Amino acid sequence: MIPARFAPILFGFILSGLMSGIISAIATWRVLDTDMTFFGNWIGSWGTSWLVAFPTVLVVAPIARRLVGKLTRPA
Repeated sequence: MIPARFAPILFGFILSGLMSGIISAIATWRVLDTDMTFFGNWIGSWGTSWLVAFPTVLVVAPIARRLVGKLTRPA
């Protein structure tokens, strides 16, 4: 098990992986449709986008949390 202090990093890693995978699959599918090269092209796109998405999530998530905190009130 991973220590709890790494939870925000693990969360960002999983979230960025899922989001970049879904988005790159949609973008690749729109370009290639049912082309037989879809999977290889998608995996390449996913890898590249995940390399950008992971550090972006780590930087942007705290900013988004602060903005949400300022735009909402406690229940």
